[in-house]
Amino acid sequence: MTTVVGRVLRGVAAAVVLVTVLAGCGANNSGGESGSGPAGEIRGTLTVFAAASLTEAFTTLGEQFEEAHPGVNVEFSFAGSSTLAEQIRQGAPADVFASAALRNMEQVVSAGGITGGPVTFARNRLEIAVPKGNPGSISGLADFGRPEPRIALCAEQVPCGAAASQVFAVAGVTPQPDTREPDVKAVLTKVTLGEVDAALVYRTDVRAAGDEVTGIEFPEAEQAINDYPIAPVAAAPNPAAARAFVDFVLTPQARSVLATAGFDAP
Repeated sequence: MTTVVGRVLRGVAAAVVLVTVLAGCGANNSGGESGSGPAGEIRGTLTVFAAASLTEAFTTLGEQFEEAHPGVNVEFSFAGSSTLAEQIRQGAPADVFASAALRNMEQVVSAGGITGGPVTFARNRLEIAVPKGNPGSISGLADFGRPEPRIALCAEQVPCGAAASQVFAVAGVTPQPDTREPDVKAVLTKVTLGEVDAALVYRTDVRAAGDEVTGIEFPEAEQAINDYPIAPVAAAPNPAAARAFVDFVLTPQARSVLATAGFDAP
């Protein structure tokens, strides 16, 4: 009888241990495809809506973030900040919003689409971009007021277009653009293809284009510095990864990447 009881008790103990182990495994695997894993480890897809001018720098930061967090897959949507802001207000599934201007971020904040306060992480300024060899003989901002050169500018509702309007007002120049594009990368493409003689883009875009374009600095650019804010989206599908990415963008490692791309520190 004692032997039988002992065996029963040992069997019960083993069953309890098994149930405990299985319960622990279930807890570690909870959270679906996104969220926090064991010991706060983040995982899942992280969707970042970012201004087009951040394409090169944020692509690098996304790769570094994935290396630091192997369970995370970073996906970017690069476009004009005004377009991205509207998409977020309409309920697009984004985790993080990085804008090229405070105005577009404030629009999302006012609509209740941002959790916490946005943080400025970088600054940018305009430069004149001309095709290699400068076939239009562009020397400064005044040339944008002449009828001869073919000119490309950003649409006025996006940050690079708003900044352009500001510098033209400071310089007393009335531009005569042949085309207005939805974001700064579309404007830069017009230059690299030789479809225009000059355009206003960000300094970072001139640097990203390498020897395909030539950049010309002008003093009025100091009057239209763009501040870049970043924040998690209130309805973020992956809030843990969103917060971690925003924190990462503020690290010295990320600031080094941004500086190499041509951004100024805030």
